[in-house]
Amino acid sequence: MSANLRPTGQQPTATYESAFLKACRREPVPHTPVWFMRQAGRSLPEYLKAREGIPMLESCMMPELVAEITMQPVRRHHVDAAIYFSDIVVPLKAIGIDLDIKPGVGPVVEQPIRSRADLARLRDLTPEDVWYVTEAIGLLTAELGSTPLIGFAGAPFTLASYLVEGGPSKNHEHTKALMYGDPQLWADLLDRLAEITSAFLKVQIEAGASAVQLFDSWVGALAPADYRRSVMPASSKVFKAAEEYGVPRIHFGVGTGELLGLMGEAGADVVGVDWRVPLDEAARRVGPGKALQGNIDPAVLFSTPEAVEAKAREVLDAAADLEGHVFNLGHGVPPTTDPDSLTRLVEYVHTQTAR
Repeated sequence: MSANLRPTGQQPTATYESAFLKACRREPVPHTPVWFMRQAGRSLPEYLKAREGIPMLESCMMPELVAEITMQPVRRHHVDAAIYFSDIVVPLKAIGIDLDIKPGVGPVVEQPIRSRADLARLRDLTPEDVWYVTEAIGLLTAELGSTPLIGFAGAPFTLASYLVEGGPSKNHEHTKALMYGDPQLWADLLDRLAEITSAFLKVQIEAGASAVQLFDSWVGALAPADYRRSVMPASSKVFKAAEEYGVPRIHFGVGTGELLGLMGEAGADVVGVDWRVPLDEAARRVGPGKALQGNIDPAVLFSTPEAVEAKAREVLDAAADLEGHVFNLGHGVPPTTDPDSLTRLVEYVHTQTAR
């Protein structure tokens, strides 16, 4: 079902007329909707207090804690959408991959996946594997009311990068070596991850998520030809799997200016744009029929309120002729951001765009 049609039974009707979902569907909005990637988390003192002494992955498996953390930025900043608090490696952990999120490092995989024999470790994901997601989203939708909840997952390429490298990587040497050197194994790996990711998103949508975002954090490391040949089929499979639910599908990556058109072509309804490409130019690259999300530079949040407003004005001006626009940062909220700067930014965008 198209994201422009009213869903039948899958999406809470209370959220259907929200500014966020209207913008995703490229319909007229009462104001430009705002939410922030990584809005639920480390920049908020209430988050640090709630998670004190609890490891990251463990916190993602505690429904009441997940609901509380997800709600915190909605209460504080009055954003137009909540995003489910989790991590992109949660489904990998749920199917038994030995990994941990190490503070200051990121996800670390004990035994990297680099051979065909290793593929057997990537079994199917079932709803029972992530029961805590269903329970947390039930708590959230009850509290959120007319505010939409965004579900999310890591894209196959980014998950593969962590699995093959064994952790974060600047140059993705092992990942690219596998992609170039054994294209069939690479294709099978990404297809397997597409199945797992699709299952994870379906759990979130069926539990009540009103939209989903696919994060391809590291895909900006690829040239367009490599993306089209070696990555796009798997990402398209994920978007196709979510299509039947009729919820907006957002696609975001960092440093993806050269890939924006292809990322839209992969099947997204909304293409996320980082701060490196102005939204009017991004619209030209993506082409018609897609909403855009973005794209103020997160670093400006450390400047003066006047500078933040000036940059926000630039974004809004560049977005003036878009078919649909969701205001966001060009990447996640930095950990040391003053939360008040985010609250002021939401208020500024709402005030400036009120119709």
